[in-house]
Amino acid sequence: MPERGRRRFLKAVPGTLLALELADARGGTLVGVRVWPARDYTRVTLELDEPLKTSHFTVSDPPRLVVDLEGIELDAPLREIVAKVKADDPYIASVRVGQNRPRVARLVFDLKAPVEPQVFTVAPVAAYRHRLVLDLHPVQPPDPLAELIARGAGRGDAARPGAPGRSEPPDAAPGATPTPALPAGAPAAAAASRTALPPAVTPSVAAPAVARDAPAIARARDGDDPLADLIREREAAVPVAARDARPTFDRLVTVAIDPGHGGEDPGAIGKHGTLEKDVVLAIALKLRDRIDATPGMRAYMTRESDFFVPLATRVAKARAVRADLFVSVHADAFVLPQARGSSVFVLSERSASSVGARWLASRENRADLIGGVGLPVRNREVAKLLLELSTTAQIRESRRFGGAVLGELRSVGDLHKVSIEQAAFAVLRAPDIPSILVETAFISNPDEERKLRNPRWQAKLADAMHAGILRYFRRNPPGPRGATA
Repeated sequence: MPERGRRRFLKAVPGTLLALELADARGGTLVGVRVWPARDYTRVTLELDEPLKTSHFTVSDPPRLVVDLEGIELDAPLREIVAKVKADDPYIASVRVGQNRPRVARLVFDLKAPVEPQVFTVAPVAAYRHRLVLDLHPVQPPDPLAELIARGAGRGDAARPGAPGRSEPPDAAPGATPTPALPAGAPAAAAASRTALPPAVTPSVAAPAVARDAPAIARARDGDDPLADLIREREAAVPVAARDARPTFDRLVTVAIDPGHGGEDPGAIGKHGTLEKDVVLAIALKLRDRIDATPGMRAYMTRESDFFVPLATRVAKARAVRADLFVSVHADAFVLPQARGSSVFVLSERSASSVGARWLASRENRADLIGGVGLPVRNREVAKLLLELSTTAQIRESRRFGGAVLGELRSVGDLHKVSIEQAAFAVLRAPDIPSILVETAFISNPDEERKLRNPRWQAKLADAMHAGILRYFRRNPPGPRGATA
């Protein structure tokens, strides 16, 4: 602006100019600091009330990551990051914080080994404000297949459910699974809802009357209705021992278990503050132990602790270990608290099977937005390719697999739908692995939220899914590695 015009502007609206100068001088304010260490990578999240300009560089000897935050002064919340890094963090040895120059704060991460940092911002979404995300990936990323082989070689007696050294809690007493505390700085909406639940009680799991489902059974095509299929199987003149015999395998089969959400993405939150990511991890760990204890089978977890895994990475991990089946475990939510019961979903190449299925798929596919993903271009291309490779054969096998699991879930409690649902879930798009998404219960229903917190009910769900997997393999013995049809 010319000097003459600028003077007129100052004279006309001096208050406005002063306000802009004050806002610029104040800069951003840090509202939360979170650190998510995991074997795959360590994530550091800074949540701010407004976006900041940042820059970063690495130093090789000794290995360090240096991050400069412009427009922010060194304050107490920023210093909290020092205490949040624990000694057992796989990649960060320590953090130093200082005022590099006026209105520029500097973070120095002393590293245990060289990393490939990924630094990106995430716009406000859900309960989060602006986020600066620092992902510290190892230069040599873990090989999922090598880790699975190593774990199997050293598993021994640890594969038995309840054996020492496993990360699941014992199924000792009702209410033994407290709701884990949120990390400091987590969204206020989640923290505000964390009220104590009364002690969980052993749930009553009386199944709904078969007569209620008779119309659906009568309409079902062969193989489309798992409830009708299960009833026919149970009523068949086949000895119980033969019906319930475990399948035998000509080779080791692998089941990939995917606990939904994690880390920055809490998933759905129950009325009493229960987080979906916590309960589905507990259920998945129980399912893992049951599979590992089954001769000829082994389980692979896309995550075994509380960290975020992008949707495309979950699919890529399952394919890396050459999984025979893929099970994504979730806890449903809906706007009406009366909704209840278990559901099983498979992929749809076209339209969703219901409005509810479409709504749920849209919500679950937002996980990358909430969790925060900064994919390099090549990874975006890989993700796009995975989304385009899904085949009719994979969907057909997924329906068979899902039908077996849904039929067994009926023994645990209500079914939300007695038939398989279909929708465009991104996490189900492995082109060569039969894949299902299990909504174990409605966390938005207070009664089912209470059950989901109960280790004994979690065990019943794991038992049902395990039985469904065995039932699928009895009818569909695994063929040569990688054969879907």
